Amino acid sequence: MTDADIYPIGRYQPAPFSPLELNARLGHVHRLPRLLEAAVHDLNADELQQPYREGSWSIHQLVHHVSDSHLVAFLRTKLILTVDGPTLPTYPQEAFAQLPDVAATPINHSLTQLHVIHAKWYEILSHVDEAAWERGGYHPELESTITLWYLLGLYAWHGRHHATQILLWREANGR
Repeated sequence: MTDADIYPIGRYQPAPFSPLELNARLGHVHRLPRLLEAAVHDLNADELQQPYREGSWSIHQLVHHVSDSHLVAFLRTKLILTVDGPTLPTYPQEAFAQLPDVAATPINHSLTQLHVIHAKWYEILSHVDEAAWERGGYHPELESTITLWYLLGLYAWHGRHHATQILLWREANGR
């Protein structure tokens, strides 16, 4: 398996702050729920249980993962904006994907959650002043401090990354 198979839009590449880049990242946050919804539109229950690539989670698990991950990112954003130098929460992604809520809950619940999270997140991010983008929090898994600017870029990329994986699965399977 190649890097391109795993990262169809490439790996996340940090970019310096600019108003143009900010606008693009905010646009990705604003549009992601609809993009992910379109990616899974009309897939049946059997298709949702298919891995989106060899050795991966199912599409069903992936939708729940994006929602869970972005919920954590939303919380990290609020902590960075309200606490000086917080330690950011981490979560065991693989373990989350195996929990009963993922197995038993339809993806529309996570899609709805994603719409709510992103609406609130977009509202917060749209009102951040330029200096606040440099506020940061310690990320224990990365063993370094990440800025709000980095976090926004990472999650703007993250959502598109996973939606693209689903769209490529659709293409490969004639859907």
